Amino acid sequence: MNAVKVCALAAVIVLSLGVAAARAERGFVMLASTIGPIDAGIVAALEDAFEAETGVRVRHVGAGTGEALKIAQGGEIDLVMVHAKALEEKFVAEGYGTQRIPLMYNDFVIVGPPADPARIRGMKSATQALTILAERAAPFVTRGDKSGTHVAEMELWNKSGVKPSGSWYKVYEKGNEGNGPTLRYTDASGAYTLIDRATYLSLKKEVKLEVLVEGDEALLNRISLIPVDQKRFPRVNAPDATRFVNWLTAPEKGQRIIAGFGVERYGSPLFFPDSVRWHQTNGK
Repeated sequence: MNAVKVCALAAVIVLSLGVAAARAERGFVMLASTIGPIDAGIVAALEDAFEAETGVRVRHVGAGTGEALKIAQGGEIDLVMVHAKALEEKFVAEGYGTQRIPLMYNDFVIVGPPADPARIRGMKSATQALTILAERAAPFVTRGDKSGTHVAEMELWNKSGVKPSGSWYKVYEKGNEGNGPTLRYTDASGAYTLIDRATYLSLKKEVKLEVLVEGDEALLNRISLIPVDQKRFPRVNAPDATRFVNWLTAPEKGQRIIAGFGVERYGSPLFFPDSVRWHQTNGK
């Protein structure tokens, strides 16, 4: 059974063991989150800090953005944390979510072997780098799972005008397990891939891959919150989900934690605050 199915099944099992009853009362929020922030550790850090301050428990299930939104469409989730704008807008437009709320961002990078046989190192344009990878049939690994990372990758290919195909373009069969396994597989394959910087930094000591292309505006990875609509699913704990959202987006609360997360271990933050209130307060 793949990781996405395990995550979905875990959500069902947890709910059947009493979470459904807990959600009917104040004090419990169920979150469906994209896998990257979970693997980085920031989801647990935010949940724990919120619970310590408010007494409200938050628990999560993890899946790629597309699957996380599908899980939420079952009505057993109060809030989603995802990073694929087109899929998010569709989720809201179809009446499953109330609105997209900016939370934080990091960026994607293109990584590859230190020898960089395709010679893309230092390129400022991600689309140009992808075009060269395709022209030179350099091995490239894709998650291929409609996750936020996969959607971002496909958007870049579309901008480049290239439709990747052929033996050089490898769909990782376990890509839906997340960016961590995908990065390890890419490393073992001596290939290139698009990955979020947080995942790369967290696994940097375990892989030989190096960041070759970075800094392009097109590589920004914005992560949003979407409350599930209580009008559609009466079981949704909208009051506590809203309380959690307000806490996450408050400059002195969740945004402060985001701004400092990873600095001690990596020397720089893994994510950057992106809430409206954060920008209003900090003038950015």
